[in-house]
Amino acid sequence: MRHILRRHEIVPDDWYAFGENAPADGALIVPLAQLRHDPQRWHAWPGKLGVRLSADASWEDLADELPRLSLVAVEFANSGDGRGYSLGRLLRDAAGFRGELRAVGAGVRQDQVFLMSRCGFDSLELAAGEDPEAARRALQRYDVAYQPGSADAGAAPLRAQRFFA
Repeated sequence: MRHILRRHEIVPDDWYAFGENAPADGALIVPLAQLRHDPQRWHAWPGKLGVRLSADASWEDLADELPRLSLVAVEFANSGDGRGYSLGRLLRDAAGFRGELRAVGAGVRQDQVFLMSRCGFDSLELAAGEDPEAARRALQRYDVAYQPGSADAGAAPLRAQRFFA
């Protein structure tokens, strides 16, 4: 069983990826192309439904589906590609998505998790070889940030702090 980092805890992953042997009413993540190919099938899915987006997708492509979705997984192909951060922030702040926002892919590394959480990601499927405990600690490395984060981000922005009475 896979484990993920969800809301600062290492937990078993209760979601299945499209193509895995998911139970008929299980929580399932389907690629956006599959959701578009057969929308009636997925609208009738009895369990929780999530979608996997590539970093070059637009949240507007998903706007009509967001109320039905419990999870959006955004791919980070490598640690140098910042498009996933922007997509996460837009899903939280512009689209108002309040379900689980998951970072997935080879770019989900321990040194990136704090920044991902600032953009609204509340679960992380770490890249192969990453230490989940080190990633969990990295989420708590800072308690102050220079810029405001997404509505779900934990660290207070520096400008919101009072230093003088």
